[in-house]
Amino acid sequence: MKIWRFYLYFSTKNYVDLVRKYDIIIILNIFFWSTKKGSNMLNVGVVGATGYTGEKILDILLKHPQVRISYICAKIDKAQKISEIFPRFAGKIDLVCDNLDVEKAIKSCDLIFLAVPHKISMEIAPIFLKANKVVIDLSADYRLKNTEEYKTWYGLAHKDKKNLGIAVYGLPELYRERIKKAKLIANPGCYPTAAILALAPALTAGIVDTNSIIIDAKSGVTGAGRKASLDFFFSEINENLKAYKINEHQHMPEINQFLSILASKKINAVFVPHLIPMNRGILETIYVKLNKVKSEKDILALYKRFYKTEKFVRVYDAGQVPQTRNVFDANYCDIGIKVDKNKKLLIIVAAIDNLMKGAASQAVQNMNIVCGFKEDTGLK
Repeated sequence: MKIWRFYLYFSTKNYVDLVRKYDIIIILNIFFWSTKKGSNMLNVGVVGATGYTGEKILDILLKHPQVRISYICAKIDKAQKISEIFPRFAGKIDLVCDNLDVEKAIKSCDLIFLAVPHKISMEIAPIFLKANKVVIDLSADYRLKNTEEYKTWYGLAHKDKKNLGIAVYGLPELYRERIKKAKLIANPGCYPTAAILALAPALTAGIVDTNSIIIDAKSGVTGAGRKASLDFFFSEINENLKAYKINEHQHMPEINQFLSILASKKINAVFVPHLIPMNRGILETIYVKLNKVKSEKDILALYKRFYKTEKFVRVYDAGQVPQTRNVFDANYCDIGIKVDKNKKLLIIVAAIDNLMKGAASQAVQNMNIVCGFKEDTGLK
């Protein structure tokens, strides 16, 4: 690559000491400069390309002007062109999708998305990180900092405690500056993305009773991933609505971990997810007691100030509430609020597309940040 030729040039010109001190900055700056000039493309791989999230990442990356999809793989019975698996990609990408070949992935990619089930990422992420690749993990393997909690909720001991310590939570609206310097990004879960963004302004302002948080969440079927299960057959889902994993969903510790950071105190929210008969979308209605007398106008102003510079969070005006159709196939989190003065109750409604801001597009947003691209590139 051109960046290494520049590196060797500087070294042979007796600038060794200078380069040793500033080599990382020089290499990254030259890389980003050449990418922006169009003379170089970021080579990206997608591990788990045949799942709902992996497919959506491919769809977004194909429209990204500064990215080349250079490697794809999945757990698959036989190698096939991705355009044969997903005919809508015909004429756009014809890479062969096969089972993971780590060496090939390392040779082909600068950055790798891990769109794989929980428990798998921690087996393969260390290999890519050792090879100096940027990794964006869409599983839960690097979200929880407490390894005992991980064992409790996911059923086995964490196998990569070393890299768990360097992982950065990929919620750009709260952790953008850390993401810029990250080598390993833990992309947030879909339910936590909506819950954390919905509650962040209120918690940081200290206006709510942190012991009173109730999150009522509803998700489309794709949130469970692409898998064969009786629970997700059409005849089981259609014309039906059900709560599941009441206050014991695996996203609970993630939600509580980051809400606690925002509030600077331990939080244990009540979390009740529901499965709704539609493909995509999450709508969360959150109830929390106010600990201070605040008008709806004041709280709305607080939320609008908090997200004033955030392109992908839209705070609705008074009297309006989000709908899932308004965020379909988009990277937005839409938020609306209502205050019941008599009950001193704040009601927050948040909507996201679980495959987009809840997974794939947020992962690409994180890629844009860490690579120095314009943050909304490929996401408009």
